[in-house]
Amino acid sequence: MTSISIIIAIFNRKDELFELLNSLSRQSDKDFEVIVVDDGSKMALLPTVELFRESLDIQFFRKENSGPGLSRNYGARRAKNDWLVFVDSDVIVETDYIENIKKNLANDPADAFGGADKAHKGFNLMQKAISYSMTSVFTTGGIRGSKNAVTRFQPRSFNMGVNKEIFLKIGGFSEMRIGEDPDLSMTLWENSYTTKFYDDIGVYHKRRTDFGKFSKQVYQFGCARPILNQRHPKYVKPTFWFPSIFLVGYIIGIIHYFVWDNGLIMALYGLYTLMVFVHALIVTRNISIASMAIISTYIQMFSYGYGFLKSWFKLNILKQTPREAFPTHFH
Repeated sequence: MTSISIIIAIFNRKDELFELLNSLSRQSDKDFEVIVVDDGSKMALLPTVELFRESLDIQFFRKENSGPGLSRNYGARRAKNDWLVFVDSDVIVETDYIENIKKNLANDPADAFGGADKAHKGFNLMQKAISYSMTSVFTTGGIRGSKNAVTRFQPRSFNMGVNKEIFLKIGGFSEMRIGEDPDLSMTLWENSYTTKFYDDIGVYHKRRTDFGKFSKQVYQFGCARPILNQRHPKYVKPTFWFPSIFLVGYIIGIIHYFVWDNGLIMALYGLYTLMVFVHALIVTRNISIASMAIISTYIQMFSYGYGFLKSWFKLNILKQTPREAFPTHFH
């Protein structure tokens, strides 16, 4: 019989915690525990947890701040069940989330699994636009939102399940603060464990609420990728360079246009922009979201691409260690 422990590592986000716990309290399958790990928040989270004592089997722990990965490890060591399911504090789950996890594990077993993240109908337009760009085939290749988008799925910590025994055996999440979830997925692969995508366990992920925060977030993701490539060279792909090539190509296109009066390159970017708009319009059925999706797509490509280039240069040209190059990326 499948037994599940939901682990939530959280820093502040009191309102989001309430919404997540509320969605967990409405599950069709009530047989699971919840572990909330307060990672040194500056606001009191225990009163929010206390609201759900009667409706959830819930534990609360508070510790000094160490980042999400080590806080998840802290919760995992205190879990009483065989399966660990990690969700970000800014997600909402559907009522059949636990039920569907158990069905999938029974019918299509794996050592670790994940699901999609998507935009809830109640999210604002910017959140929906950012959700589109983070899951679109034109930016990420759809790797976060579709079973058929990739041949090998990397579960991400916003919606990730791992067998507890295996998780503890490989040491859990590493010392990385950024990129710790793909790092875990590739560590699982290197130890011959299987990962799978389950279609029907998607979560509603709130994302960032403004483009500035979103830009900073994807920039950090870009910085993390060359570090991951160094840690897991077997899984390096040429497509990781795409956002950086996109950024450099755009700069070259601007120069071509203003210096040599040649608009061919910018015309290609115009075509790409049109394709993003049309695809976003089809997916979201909202012209405002589709228009904002163009902005979020370019922010994502430029910020990630710049972060990737900066990190690659530091690691491969300056020969810095990851900790020297990005000390805040590690515990």
